[in-house]
Amino acid sequence: MFGITAMAISYLCGSIPSSVWWGKWFFGMDVRQHGSRNAGATNTFRVLGPKAGVPVLLLDVLKGFLPVRLLPLWSGTEPYSDAWTLLRVLLVSAAVLGHLYPVFAGFRGGKGIATSLGGVLAIHPGSALICIIVFFIIFIATRYVSLSSLVAAIAFPVAVHYLFHEPSLVMRYFALLLAVVVFYTHRQNIGRLLHGKENRMDLLGRSTSRS
Repeated sequence: MFGITAMAISYLCGSIPSSVWWGKWFFGMDVRQHGSRNAGATNTFRVLGPKAGVPVLLLDVLKGFLPVRLLPLWSGTEPYSDAWTLLRVLLVSAAVLGHLYPVFAGFRGGKGIATSLGGVLAIHPGSALICIIVFFIIFIATRYVSLSSLVAAIAFPVAVHYLFHEPSLVMRYFALLLAVVVFYTHRQNIGRLLHGKENRMDLLGRSTSRS
C-alpha cells in the first residue's frame, strides 16, 4: 500500500508544470504556445531566457529528486536492499511519467530530461555526475541540447553497467529503459538532427542558426 501511495505522490510531484506556471505567473505567457511548444526547461530558456529557464530547470530537477530521496525513508524498507532499489526506481519512473503527462497541465508535459536527472541524482549520483559531464561536453562542442541529452542518456546505462559495475539487475534494466524513454521523447528531434534542421542554442539559452 505504501508503494502505491508513494508512487502517486511522486507522480503528482512530477506533474507540477514548472515551465507553464512560471511562465504564466511571472511573464504572462504559456511557453507551450511559443518556440518548440514544449513544456520543458530548454524551451523556457529559448522563449523567456535564463531568468525563467534557470528556476524552471532547478524545479524540474527537484521534482525528480525530492520524492525519490525522501519517500523511501518512510517505507520501512531496508536501505539498499532489492526492495529499496525497486521502490526508488518506481518512484523515479512515476516522477518522469508525471513530467511527461502532467495531470495539472492537461497531460501536455516536457521531455523528462531534468526530472530524470533529479531522479538519477537520488538513486545513482555517480552515474548522474557522468551524465552531466557528458551532456556539457557534447553541448559545448555542438550547441545541440537534444543531441547532448541523447548522448547523456546513453552514458547512463554505460556508467551503471561498465564503470560502477552495478550489481542490481533492477537498476541495470532501469538505466536501459530510461535511455529508451529519452530517445522516444526526442524522436522528432532525432529526425531534425538527421536532416540538419535542429536548432542550436548558446550558453544563455538563445536559439542560433540551424546547421
